[in-house]
Amino acid sequence: MKSSYANKIFLLVLMSITIETYGQSVVIEERVKLLALGDSYTIGQSVAESERWPVQLIKELYEQKNITGDEPRIIATTGWRTDQLKSALLQANIEQGSFNLISLLIGVNNQFQARTAQSYKPELEELISLALNLVNGDKTKLLVLSIPDYGYTPFGQSNQASISAGIDAFNFVKKEVCEENGILFIDITDISRLGLAQPDLVAGDRLHPSGKMYALWVERILQNENITYIQNPILNVDEKKKNEEASRYLYPNPFQHYLKQNENVGPFQLTIVDANGKKVFYDENTSSSPIDTHTWATGLYFYQIQTSSETFFGRLLKFRNGIN
Repeated sequence: MKSSYANKIFLLVLMSITIETYGQSVVIEERVKLLALGDSYTIGQSVAESERWPVQLIKELYEQKNITGDEPRIIATTGWRTDQLKSALLQANIEQGSFNLISLLIGVNNQFQARTAQSYKPELEELISLALNLVNGDKTKLLVLSIPDYGYTPFGQSNQASISAGIDAFNFVKKEVCEENGILFIDITDISRLGLAQPDLVAGDRLHPSGKMYALWVERILQNENITYIQNPILNVDEKKKNEEASRYLYPNPFQHYLKQNENVGPFQLTIVDANGKKVFYDENTSSSPIDTHTWATGLYFYQIQTSSETFFGRLLKFRNGIN
């Protein structure tokens, strides 16, 4: 006779239940300090650093929600199982309270290496406990993503049915653990199952997601109705609009190594200060040469653009795109 647990797994696969969101809400507040825990899907195997989903998340939080964030710290390695991630997290000796948002995406290698869904559960529970300890037990600071389905890639296509059944079993456990612990669970597995129909969602290695797919994951996160966003109350609510207007003069924003002034809109005066109010750049007249920002620290900057008829104020974000 099958166990009740096995029956649950069977019914899940048979009925193709879609996992949406479970548990309580997550609060994302200015200024985001993200710790991203996982495996190849978090480190972004086979994509550029800027295309990793944690990196894209911080960028989109700024562009869509007007919330700044530090570069994410990523603790992830291709091939890691839950036990290996646990060891790395313990060895990292992260100070409690160093981060105000933690993401967890782990489990595909447990499945790939023929570990059981039953053995996955206590290891996942332990990782969640360790993550919660880093945010002082605040469950609104932790979000868990479902495991993508690599059966819908050229690499896994020939064994798609078996892979998908295994991924469903592990995601059933993951959802269950999140429900039991009141943790927000976000399903991105259905997006991964577009990989064969839309080949540009798969990276060049024919196995991992492309930057385009990771962008869809970020969109799913940002659209989640169980996430609340808290902006810095001292900032003007019209600042995003001002930034959009100022982009005619100064771009890109966020930036990495260079800023550019648009000399085609007419002469203007530009002043940039860092978060401490120290002036880092001043140009009395528009320059066609890019502003070299290699020596600037990553983080928040404020600008003033003055033309003959108007003045713009706003903020800039320098983002290095990499692992801390």
